[in-house]
Amino acid sequence: MKIYIAHSKDINYKEELYQTIRTDDSINKHNIILPHEINDKSNNDRNFYKTIDLVIAECSKPSTGMGIELGWLYDDNIPIYCIYKQNSKISTSIYTITNKIYEYKNKSELLTIIKKIIDELESKRNR
Repeated sequence: MKIYIAHSKDINYKEELYQTIRTDDSINKHNIILPHEINDKSNNDRNFYKTIDLVIAECSKPSTGMGIELGWLYDDNIPIYCIYKQNSKISTSIYTITNKIYEYKNKSELLTIIKKIIDELESKRNR
């Protein structure tokens, strides 16, 4: 499964998100796309997003660029799940594209939620 992890560039995504995700083998058996893992530029065109099976958006900080990405993904009927760190104020626009929104407290809970999201989508696909 091809899973895109969307996020704002205004969070410490390399340490808080990327390193955490890359430590878990059960998540990494999938094709996990971390958009700024290699460099800080995003060169994805509109057609790239049509190839994604699942999006997990870290929404703790609002971001115009991520909003555009999520709009395209929503338009293409790609499943969108949002996660955010406890005590963050997320954009109310998120509620127009998904009702699958999860709060996490720490890195351990973040991994648990991501695994739950992947398992949920895999079980839907296998029905």
